[in-house]
Amino acid sequence: MNPRTCLEGFSCCIDINVVDHYNISQINVRVQEMMNVSPILSKVVGMSRLVTISVCVAIMGGCTLGPDYERPVLDDADRFRMQPALTAEAASLADLGWWELFQDEHLQSLIRRALTDNKDMRMAASRVQEFRARLSATGADQFPQVTGNTSVQRVQPSSAVARQFVPPGQEGALQIPATTQHKATADLSFEIDLWGKLRRATEAARADLLAQEWARHTVALTLVSDLARVYFELHELDVELEIAKLTLKSRREAREIIRLRKMMGQRSALDVRRAEQDMARAEAVIPDLERQIGQREHHLSILMGRNPERVVRGASLRDQSLPPDVPAGLPSALLERRPDILEAEQRLIAANARIGVAKAAFFPQISLTGNFGAQSLEFSDLFVGASRIWTFGPTVTVPMFNAGRNRANVAVSRAQQEQALIAYEQTIQQAFREVEDALLSYQKTRDIRTTRERLVTASREAVQLAQFEYLNGQATSLDVLAAQREAFNAEISLVQTRRDQLIAVVQVYKALGGGWDPEPGAYELAMQEVRQ
Repeated sequence: MNPRTCLEGFSCCIDINVVDHYNISQINVRVQEMMNVSPILSKVVGMSRLVTISVCVAIMGGCTLGPDYERPVLDDADRFRMQPALTAEAASLADLGWWELFQDEHLQSLIRRALTDNKDMRMAASRVQEFRARLSATGADQFPQVTGNTSVQRVQPSSAVARQFVPPGQEGALQIPATTQHKATADLSFEIDLWGKLRRATEAARADLLAQEWARHTVALTLVSDLARVYFELHELDVELEIAKLTLKSRREAREIIRLRKMMGQRSALDVRRAEQDMARAEAVIPDLERQIGQREHHLSILMGRNPERVVRGASLRDQSLPPDVPAGLPSALLERRPDILEAEQRLIAANARIGVAKAAFFPQISLTGNFGAQSLEFSDLFVGASRIWTFGPTVTVPMFNAGRNRANVAVSRAQQEQALIAYEQTIQQAFREVEDALLSYQKTRDIRTTRERLVTASREAVQLAQFEYLNGQATSLDVLAAQREAFNAEISLVQTRRDQLIAVVQVYKALGGGWDPEPGAYELAMQEVRQ
């Protein structure tokens, strides 16, 4: 015999030489010690040698079918494409907590409320509790199951059957009376996990739980970034509304001046109508901005787990601070930082473990079953020693024919593992793309802001020159209105660029996996805000 015999798919091998030379007598001594502990086991001397050795092998730690998980080897670059080579370092913007990145105290308060009351967060936490309970239920299969049973039955045996065993001529005298049987037993069942099926099932359930935990962190990360984005959009719309109202005021003043000059014969009716057109355009912008502001407030309220309501503002858009630098860190750190990547990996681990569960169906299932109790015709005799009953013994279930079901289940589990692997790789690629896009957006919005700041400065100077020339008769009112219109558009564009730059920082932070770390003392802070 080959000294090492391995079954295909095992994650360990049984060394036959080791079993043969382990000193079987020592194994028997160990079994005998177990028998001495229980009087029931001491009477089970008729077990076959095969079952005894199987139990001993299971005690020494049987084999585990299916492949052990190994993290896939992936190609990762030394730095991100959109990150300058000189700034590539281990530090990352995601290392900051959201309470450190966002300096607006009112925004911090909104995030704390959202993390506590948001419905998606509460659902994610509930799913974690569900899968924690599933893990406990799956792990319980590895332990003996004990159940209690009691019964009281009134039994009337068949006299006709009994008469067949009575001598001829005495059949009529045989009358078997009805009896009442009282029975109380404790039943034991224990499946010996010889092939690792239950351990693989527990491994898969544990990975499912961790996947749900990382999914909860993904919800928190998305919630923090979405709330910050909508908050900055709301502030930007506030500034736009302020600019629109100032513009409307200036357009009304310009119209009144032109009307007065028309009355003096210095302007035509056409000039008045054009001034009224510009005023109407400025006035039409305000309701639309108010509509968008209301929608953003409603969105923020829902993110905080509340009904739509007005949202109190904190620092203005101009006062929102930006980090001096946005380091992206190393690409390899992204695999350990992004919760969606870690969630996908745990799903891969679970799918990998279920291959072992499917393979175990090809091999015999060994279970130990028994019961101990009492049975008597009178309830008062139920606990007398003579009423004691017990049974104990192994049960071996061998798969013989199932029309290829087990082979199909293995094929299903392998296909699911392959799908989980592809999903894991796809999640990583998507994460790298999001980081690159966010870094690109941050760099370009910073360049755009510099250009638009120069445009705003030039537009303001153009308005001043147009007004000066208009007063001196060197320019028309149309020139002034055109300069004001350009200045208005430039101001709005600059405000939108400031918003885009803040949102770009949020996108980089989210793409790098920042925002899901719990704030130190988060529970105490939340309770303090509730009391206030």
